[in-house]
Amino acid sequence: MTMSTTTRSRGSAGGESDAGNDDEGCDLCGLPTPTPPVTDDEIDGEFCCRGCLEITRALGDAASADPETVERELAGEADEVPDDAERTYMAVDGMHCATCEAFVSGTARTCEGVYAAEASYANDMVRVTYDPETADLDGLSGTLARYGYGTRDPEEREAAERSDNQVARFVIGGGVFGMMVMLWYVLFLYPTYVGFQPVVELGVFDGIYILGNIWVMTSIVLFYTGFPILRGALVSLRAGQPNMDLLVSLAATSAYVYSTAAVLVGETHVYFDVTVAIILVVTLGNYYEDRIKRKAAGMLSDLAASRVSEARRRVADDADGSGDTAVEMVALDALEPGDLVEVRPGERVPIDGTVREGTAAVDEALVTGESMPRTKRPGDDVLGGTVVTDRPLVVAVGEDATSTLDRLVELLWDIQSARSGVQRLADKLATIFVPTVLVLAAVAFGWTLLGGGTPTEALLVGLTVLIVSCPCALGLATPLAVASGIKEAASRGIVVASEAVFEAVPDVDVVVFDKTGTLTDGDMAVLRVVGDETAALAAAAALERFSAHPLATAVVEAAEARIEAGDATAAIPDVSADDVTVHDRGVSGEVGGERGRVVVGHPSLLRDEGVTLAPAHETAVEAARDQGAVPVVVGWGGRSRAVLVVGDEPREAWDDVVAAVADGGRREVVVLTGDSERAARRFRDHPDVTDVFAGVPPEAKAETVERLRARGTVAMVGDGSNDAPALAAADIGIALGTGTDIAGDAADAVLVGRDIDAIPEVFSLSTGVNRRIRGNLAWAFGYNAVAIPLAALGVLNPLFAAVAMGTSSLLVVANSARSLD
Repeated sequence: MTMSTTTRSRGSAGGESDAGNDDEGCDLCGLPTPTPPVTDDEIDGEFCCRGCLEITRALGDAASADPETVERELAGEADEVPDDAERTYMAVDGMHCATCEAFVSGTARTCEGVYAAEASYANDMVRVTYDPETADLDGLSGTLARYGYGTRDPEEREAAERSDNQVARFVIGGGVFGMMVMLWYVLFLYPTYVGFQPVVELGVFDGIYILGNIWVMTSIVLFYTGFPILRGALVSLRAGQPNMDLLVSLAATSAYVYSTAAVLVGETHVYFDVTVAIILVVTLGNYYEDRIKRKAAGMLSDLAASRVSEARRRVADDADGSGDTAVEMVALDALEPGDLVEVRPGERVPIDGTVREGTAAVDEALVTGESMPRTKRPGDDVLGGTVVTDRPLVVAVGEDATSTLDRLVELLWDIQSARSGVQRLADKLATIFVPTVLVLAAVAFGWTLLGGGTPTEALLVGLTVLIVSCPCALGLATPLAVASGIKEAASRGIVVASEAVFEAVPDVDVVVFDKTGTLTDGDMAVLRVVGDETAALAAAAALERFSAHPLATAVVEAAEARIEAGDATAAIPDVSADDVTVHDRGVSGEVGGERGRVVVGHPSLLRDEGVTLAPAHETAVEAARDQGAVPVVVGWGGRSRAVLVVGDEPREAWDDVVAAVADGGRREVVVLTGDSERAARRFRDHPDVTDVFAGVPPEAKAETVERLRARGTVAMVGDGSNDAPALAAADIGIALGTGTDIAGDAADAVLVGRDIDAIPEVFSLSTGVNRRIRGNLAWAFGYNAVAIPLAALGVLNPLFAAVAMGTSSLLVVANSARSLD
């Protein structure tokens, strides 16, 4: 076979946007606007596409917060940051509360050359805006390390695994020494406390030896296993924000200090077991929480890995006086507006710009979510992060010299770091609860002294208040119920990545579905053939093998599938082709047999090549377009022979799932897609679908979700990388396991090995877990409401306080372990 030298890339059926952009950008998503921009007399503003305009028409200005103002408030940014400032992300190991955020952010901002810093407890990262000439990021890492916070590049997965191992080592080490402490108590101390003989006779052991061993092992548990908790308490004091770590540390260290002093003066009633119990219970809860948070850090890491760091820039090469150009690899920061960048097939466009040379199909799925690659010609805008599929392009760098993919990374950070969960609520409560408990302990101590008690008795009363108020049951109420729910969900093929699923799903008012890959299969395929299927598909496949366009791939795969199936009623012969030419809108060539020269592609290409479309095929072309599919016409001998309808089909269960999620009208259902209005038309007819927004870029998807939150709690269901900002922006994000890793990491729940029929189960399961969480919290608060006053009145002693605390925790455990059925 031979191939003609006239090889050009084929086009898609969709239209192209006009070149040019507006300085202000789209009023909804901020993307560059075409010239002229999309406008409407009834809507105030200029937009990049019809989708953004329609969303503004439907939702108005529900999301009124200025993102830049919010960012400055959170990060402590100055009003102005120099244009040459750079921004980087650093993963931080060891943050486990909101006060850690404040401390890490404040510490980073004190470093020379750092303009702004914002730490995020939600994803264990800190975003630093700095002067590359003067900032010492290594010095910042060293400063944080002195307080026990390890820093690393967010893409260093091995470091993340080492951190997980370190947490496991804390838990295992504390468990071993903690069990040894409790063994000594069971064998020797507990029996004597209640007036019985020890289980094991002391023999050669004396009290000092036993208590000395207990002291050593308790010290290991407190200062080794409990180090993160003690550090959290210290950080809370430095940040001026008392948290639960402070209360836990006070209870554990007070029992430890009192018991140590008691040993030194010859007392045998010691409370080292209280210290051990407190540290181990809280550490286990923190370990579980850290495992969940690692998911959030992976989201930014994976998306950042898709970013391009270098570009091929054209430069003049006049060494020989020919005026030719050469290519040099440069960092993206070195690019200036107007620079020419070469992008080869299979590579990502490094930066937003305009095509100067070449014509190619560009896959925008990662950035816009459009299932169909779009043909880009000279004068067309291209987005940074999109992929050139079949032919090279030369791109002129845009005025802002920025990448749409970079903006997605920034958007993900803003959304994810702003999300609050149960722990943040607990930290807010701690600002009131912790000082209140300390005041009560001090009042109880003073009241006992004034009432004639000895200093030792008064000290025990104050210690009892601290121990009995230790929030172990409160700390376990949510994690244990969540753990039970996660286990139950896993048995149903649902991976829960965030406890937010169980908190917010029962209250969801609006469910937003992405179309491509969620409500539809997402894979381009030949849906049907109108005409002579056997002959047309064989000829089309023979030619499409020479094209790299996704439409061509779908046609070839359809033919190969039929050949492998060996269906006698529709056998597809494997034929060859010669003298093949890949056109801008299709392929032509000599195909074996009596067909002669065959043309495959866009209807306009066949007309240009002298092929007449039959009326039935003209009707099939329009029907395919109305369906949102792409018609590929096959013809030879001067007339069309068949129309191959290529697109992605709705999933079989989509209509039942939408009806189940709508729950009889209790919830609104919105369909959101980057595809065209035609491709989304079929979903408007479903009685439970409230709105359908088509042609929506990813920035606008996230903004749409934000505006829909004015209607109530929002859940987003998606599968693609372009859905990640919207999944993160929603109160609840649900991703399909068949989608990309980025979408899965941005989501709160992932359906593994399941179709969308599992989505209603997410709602029913979450409702049951939510009831359990509320029950646990009610018990925990009720326990504190009763136990603290009893301790302050001297009714309880430290031992009974520890037992009461343990019993409360056991009840929470038992309630959480019950079956959800």
